Amino acid sequence: MQIALAPMEGLVDEILRDVLTRVGGVDWCVTEFIRVSDRLLPRSSFRKLAPELASGAKTRAGTPVRVQLLGSDPVCLADNAARACALGAPAIDLNFGCPARTVNKSRGGAVLLNEPELLHAILREVRRTVPADIPVTAKMRLGFNSPDGALDCARALVDGGAEQLVVHARTKVDGYKPPAHWEWVAKVQEVVAVPVFANGDIWSLDDWRRCREVSGVENIMLGRGLVCRPDLARQISAAINGLEVEPMSWACLQPLLADFWLQARRKMSPRYAPGRLKQWVSMLTRSYPQAVVLFDQLRRESDCERIDRLLGVEEKLLGVEEGIA
Repeated sequence: MQIALAPMEGLVDEILRDVLTRVGGVDWCVTEFIRVSDRLLPRSSFRKLAPELASGAKTRAGTPVRVQLLGSDPVCLADNAARACALGAPAIDLNFGCPARTVNKSRGGAVLLNEPELLHAILREVRRTVPADIPVTAKMRLGFNSPDGALDCARALVDGGAEQLVVHARTKVDGYKPPAHWEWVAKVQEVVAVPVFANGDIWSLDDWRRCREVSGVENIMLGRGLVCRPDLARQISAAINGLEVEPMSWACLQPLLADFWLQARRKMSPRYAPGRLKQWVSMLTRSYPQAVVLFDQLRRESDCERIDRLLGVEEKLLGVEEGIA
C-alpha cells in the first residue's frame, strides 16, 4: 500500500512538499504540473518547479519526487519527458485531471478525457521515449461532463503504458464539490491491471476507511486533506500497521509552520511571502482552532518583520542572514 502527496498547482510547491514529507507517512509526491505546449523546455523550467532534481529528486525527508507534465502534443510531451529524465526525474507523471478553465481552454488537463484516443497516443509516445527503467504514470478524473467514458479513458492510459493510475473521483464539472465518487475507482480498478490510487475527499482516518471499503483499493493520494491535517498520512500509515499515533498537536506543528515561513521568506519577495503563509494557515483552520486565531492575526498583515515576531523566528532568520553574509 502506498500513500502519495498530490500535485496541487499554486499550493504544494517544494516548500510544502518538504514540510509535509518530514511529518511522515508519504511514500512519494509529485511536482506542480510543468506546462508543455510546442517546444522543448529549457532546463530552468524543470528546475523552477522541481528544484529537488538538484538533490537526487528527493525531499529532505528522502521522499521521491516525480515530475508531472501537462499538455496535448504526444511528441512534444515525450521529448520533454526525456529531458526531465536526463535531469534526474525518477518517474514521469502525466496530468489529465486539472479542472482549471484556463488550462482546459488551451487543451490541457481534464478536457483531454473527451479524447481517449489522444490519451493513448500520449502515453504510448512518452512510454516509448522515456528510458525503460523509469516509470510513467498518469492522473485522471472520472471525465469532463460525466463519468460515462471513465473506463475507456483508464484503459487508453494503461494500454498506452501507464504503470500506475491515480483517479480523482470527480468529473471536471464536479470540480471539488463533495462527494467524491469512490465507487467509480472500484470500477476503474476492475478494468485495468495496474495499481489504481483513490484520490478525493480523504480528510480523516474515517474517510480513508470508508474510501478503502467503497473503492476496494489500498493505494491513495492525499491532497487538501493532508495540507489541512499534516499528519494524516502518518496516521493512516500507522493504522495500516495496526498502530495508533497521537494526532499532531498545534505545539508540534508550530516549528514546521515557522520553517515553512522561513523558506517562503528566502524564496519569495516580501510582497508575496505573507500571502503564501496565509494560504496554508487558512487551510489549517479546518483542523486546528489555534489556526483560526493565527489567521485572524495574519489576515491584514503584510509586514514580514512583524510576521517574524508573530511566529517567533527573529533569531532563526537573523542566523540565516548572517550565515549568508
